[in-house]
Amino acid sequence: MNNLKQRIKEEALRLGFSFCGVARNDSLDELRPFYSGFIQRNGHAGLKYLETNFEKRLHPELIMEDAKSVIALLLNYFPPEIIPEEDNFIISKYAYGRDYHVIMRNRLNELIQFMKLSFGDHLAKGFADSGQVLEKAWAQKCGVGWQGKNTLIINPTAGSFYFIGIILTELELEPDLAETDHCGNCTNCVNACPTGALDTPYQLNIPLCISYLTIESRAEIPADLKGKLNDRIYGCDICQDVCPYNRFARPHQIPEFSPSEPLKNLRKKEWIDLTEPDFNRIFADSPVKRVGYRRFKRWIP
Repeated sequence: MNNLKQRIKEEALRLGFSFCGVARNDSLDELRPFYSGFIQRNGHAGLKYLETNFEKRLHPELIMEDAKSVIALLLNYFPPEIIPEEDNFIISKYAYGRDYHVIMRNRLNELIQFMKLSFGDHLAKGFADSGQVLEKAWAQKCGVGWQGKNTLIINPTAGSFYFIGIILTELELEPDLAETDHCGNCTNCVNACPTGALDTPYQLNIPLCISYLTIESRAEIPADLKGKLNDRIYGCDICQDVCPYNRFARPHQIPEFSPSEPLKNLRKKEWIDLTEPDFNRIFADSPVKRVGYRRFKRWIP
C-alpha cells in the first residue's frame, strides 16, 4: 500500500500538484450536527447545492459504493505578479487566469488514468469544487492542511492559495496522518474582514462575505455593506492576504492561471468604460464570465 501511495504522490507532483495526501474512506457523519444546523438556519444563504447533496457529502460511499480511499490534492494559484490595486478595482487572485475547474479536472483525470494504467482498471472519480464532496474536510483528513479560522485550507509550509481536488478510488492505500489546527491565538483574518463575515472563527457568515456578495448573490448589496467592499468587484482575498502562513506562499508555475495583458492593464477608468464585447473577450475562459456582464458591472460605479 505504501508503494502504491508513493507512486501516486510522485505522479501528482509531476503533474503540477503541490501536495497530495490520502485518507481512508470513512463516514463524515460527525459533521452532521454542524452542517444540518447550518442549513436549518439558512446559513448557506440559499446556495442550493449545499443541501441537495447533503447525504453524499457526509457519505462518499453513496457516490462510489466500493471506494476505499480518498486522495486530496492541492494546486497552487498564488500569482507570480499581483495586479496593482492602486487606482483599480480588484478581482480575487484565483480568477486571474483560466477557469480552475477545467485545469483541475484535466489534471485529476490524468492522475486517474495513470493509476489505472499502473495498478489495473478500477473505479476512480475526481471532483473539482463539484458540491458532492466536502473538499476541505477531506483535505484535512488527508493531511495536506487544516481548515483555518478563515474557513480555508491552510498548509503549514505553503499557505492557503490552493485549489482542492479530490479523488475517490477503489484502491486501498495507506492513509496519511490528518493535519491538526495551527491557527493558535491568531485572529488576523477575523480582525481584517471588513464586513464581519468571520466574527465567529472557523464559521463563515456567508451573507456577509464579499466573495458571496460579488459572485453568488443576485440581490442588491445592503446599504450598510456597500462601503465596505474596498473596491473589490469579484471575490476577496483579504482573509488570505493577512494570514501569517501565506508568507510562505510561492508563485505558481501554471501559465493558464496567469492574467492576460488586457486584464493587467485595466485601471478604474477602463473598468468603468468596459463594454460587454470587451468583457467577453477579456474573461472568455475565466470564472468571472459566469456572472455575466450586467451582474459584474453593477459593482462598478
